[in-house]
Amino acid sequence: MSKKFSRLDFLRTSALGAVAMTFPSLSSAAEATKKSKKTDANDFINLAFIGLGQQAIHLKNGFITIPDVRIVAACDVYDIKRNRFEQQVSKYYAEKGIKQKIDMYIDFEEVLARPDIDAVVIATPDHQHARIAIAACKAGKDVYLEKPLTFTVYEGQRLIEAVRANNRIFQTGSMQRSMSEFIHAANVVRECRLGKVRLIEAYVGDGPKPYNLPKQEVPAGLDWEKWLGPLSTKFYYNHELNPLITANGGDECWGAWRWYQGLGGGFTTDWGAHMFDISQWCIGKDGSGPTEILPPAASLHKCLTYRYDNGIEVIQKSFGHGQAVRVHGENGWIIVARGKFLASSEEFMPTKVEQNAVYETNVGHYQSFINGIKTRRDPNVPVEIGHSSCTMCNIGNIAYELNRPLQWNPIVQKFMNDDEANSKLHYAYREPYKLE
Repeated sequence: MSKKFSRLDFLRTSALGAVAMTFPSLSSAAEATKKSKKTDANDFINLAFIGLGQQAIHLKNGFITIPDVRIVAACDVYDIKRNRFEQQVSKYYAEKGIKQKIDMYIDFEEVLARPDIDAVVIATPDHQHARIAIAACKAGKDVYLEKPLTFTVYEGQRLIEAVRANNRIFQTGSMQRSMSEFIHAANVVRECRLGKVRLIEAYVGDGPKPYNLPKQEVPAGLDWEKWLGPLSTKFYYNHELNPLITANGGDECWGAWRWYQGLGGGFTTDWGAHMFDISQWCIGKDGSGPTEILPPAASLHKCLTYRYDNGIEVIQKSFGHGQAVRVHGENGWIIVARGKFLASSEEFMPTKVEQNAVYETNVGHYQSFINGIKTRRDPNVPVEIGHSSCTMCNIGNIAYELNRPLQWNPIVQKFMNDDEANSKLHYAYREPYKLE
């Protein structure tokens, strides 16, 4: 391993050191993840996709262009999505003159049983993330998992254990950490160019709402039982949960499960996993988290307020730039969003893409994962970071639900002296489903 002081080394000696009280440290895990079948530059990484909705199509379009990657299998509980994915992948390889067969499955267990598959890309609805990712780790597969990492805090804790105990390479789908505008924002704040940070505004949107879609007949070709997985059968089918495919091959909409309580976490988890993630990255709280969460009823704000032990507040607030982050410091402010960077002074503006950014590996987000598989070193958003960002989202929704201030201990990952709040860190899976 290189002796150069890297972003990962920084994390090991800072916030993630606290997590070591509960989970294996990144340093020990890095020493353990040395074996790999794919260390030669000429070896192909065989990928399988699990969950083939709209987001999986975006991910497929990125991974398939990496020269040393082959997509060899895919899985979904809906036949029209399996058919679409197979046709698109087969067409791509045929046009490139590449002979590559892709096998399609309904059950993810069959995918994980294949010894030739090196890694899986998981883009199912959130409630299936943990169960499939943990099984993949135990089957010896490396994992790229969409954000938000897990449906509950407890699932995230178990996922960390599975990744590290099985020496797996894991990348969280937090692609903003590979975008130059967000890298620059993190550099500006963490290099103290703004001076002492006083406040962060992070706009993500509203929390989840009660499920109120009309009940519809389950279409032929969709295994609704498998789609529900561990969720209660009280959640009946509506096509917006697993959207139909339009004539041009796209989904009618993003799966609406994400907006409803019990099925998803609303905008709190959907966009919070991006913008809250950037907020914690900027202030050096990766692998840690806030110590107090205030719902609207307990603050002067319309949405959530998070307080940290260093005095910084992160407020979920719209400020006219869509989903974005605004950091206020003693010396000025910056605003960052996708494709956008604004600042109170020209001195904070990026002059060029920083080729040697401290907090990034200077490769694309997908390539970072593939490089990690080959080198057996953590990519730029390992499981611990994905978990801490997801936890911030999940405990925020618990504060919304209980509508009172909550005290959170990010080291032991529990609410303080609050059994009711702690009871919401997970939910009871329906039989026969369980978290292995």
